[in-house]
Amino acid sequence: MAGACCKCTFSLSVFKRSLSVAPRGCGSAPRSLLSCWRLGERALQEAARPSSALRPACFYRHSTFSCLSCQESMSESLRTCYLYLNQTSRSFAAVIQALDGELRHAVCIFYLVLRALDTVEDDMTIPMDKKVPMLNDFHTFLYQDEWRFTESQEKDRQVLADFPTISVEFRNLAKEYRDVISDICHRMGVGMAEFLDKKVGSMKEWDLYCHYVAGLVGIGLSQLFSASQLEDPEVGRDTEMANSMGLFLQKTNIIRDYLEDIQVGRAFWPQEAWSQFAGRLEDFAQPEKLDSALSCLNFLVTDALRHVPDVIAYLSRLQNQSVFNFCAIPQVMAIATLSTCYNNPMLFKGVVKIRKGQAVTLMMEATNMRAVQTIMAQYNQEILQKVSHTDPTRDKTLRILALIREKSAVSQSNLPSRTAHLSPMYLSAAMLLAALSWQYLSTTAAQAQGTGDMKGQ
Repeated sequence: MAGACCKCTFSLSVFKRSLSVAPRGCGSAPRSLLSCWRLGERALQEAARPSSALRPACFYRHSTFSCLSCQESMSESLRTCYLYLNQTSRSFAAVIQALDGELRHAVCIFYLVLRALDTVEDDMTIPMDKKVPMLNDFHTFLYQDEWRFTESQEKDRQVLADFPTISVEFRNLAKEYRDVISDICHRMGVGMAEFLDKKVGSMKEWDLYCHYVAGLVGIGLSQLFSASQLEDPEVGRDTEMANSMGLFLQKTNIIRDYLEDIQVGRAFWPQEAWSQFAGRLEDFAQPEKLDSALSCLNFLVTDALRHVPDVIAYLSRLQNQSVFNFCAIPQVMAIATLSTCYNNPMLFKGVVKIRKGQAVTLMMEATNMRAVQTIMAQYNQEILQKVSHTDPTRDKTLRILALIREKSAVSQSNLPSRTAHLSPMYLSAAMLLAALSWQYLSTTAAQAQGTGDMKGQ
């Protein structure tokens, strides 16, 4: 079992984003499985955009790869896994390391296994008759010492080419972690294979699709939290609430990215929703279809909001500070994003995102349950003020907002206390430092690559 190493002072998280539902003949690559991390990662990058002079690279050096004592206690293969984590997850490489003890390693390996699985699914050069068996059987490769795949053309192909390094560290984990990761990998691979050439039609299929690409990650993470004994067993047993955590993030991403997806020929909004308001999903981008577009948008935001009561209940159970930060911040980012999207014509014209200052405030504040409930209530009220008297989904939206308001106002006298080596405010400050670090390193790496390209010309 991978040993625990010292506590590194970073914090935040979120897992996943989606598997393509566009027809395979459309020629566009599917959206990355793990990019539901994008909701929190975008917020990190927004918060980290330089508004003042950046510090020299040496100031950030230790934040790029855990702390020195952590590195020294790792095996060579585990250090390589964290290197791959840095290469594939950008901002969140530092943030995963906020978790306490051995849970940090389990989540790192969980991420890399799913990244490898996703790389297979994303690779359009792999024939379907080869890809489907690979997805269905991928979990078995975790127990094969030498299995690797060297034919991928994807940007993250290294996690497949050097899969033995990842799989050996998987096998070094405690059995309770291995069982969770293998099970989720199996179920997710089967789900991905199912949706390879299948469109999401009904709202039930949208829930199933989001379950495969995001809900299962929420379930897996919850089971890892419980297996680590940092959280109560009930956190891992209640799969319905864990599933809602993933679905809320996934649906928020899909709603927000309508225009980006349409412009590259991808379709993620469920047909049962958009067909009520238009003949084609892409029609919503036309100015004359704005009223219909907003009606469909508000319909989908309302559907996503129904997961918020479960999110509040889930977060209220968490006791470990690092786990709470890992889970809570992406959820408050999501409801802030939905508030910005609701009834917003700009979603069909350009990029809709929360402001940099807003992202910073959310990251600094969302470190305890009282603050999270206050934030949820705030954005719930913002959405309420935008509900139109003529919106077709008005009644349903008002009912869900009333339920969220009730859950956000529940007496907090029985909220659990959390264990933390560092204060929540310090962790938030460290998290922002991590964001600045990764923004700086990404910028300097890009500049270095550009310089190298010019020299090679």
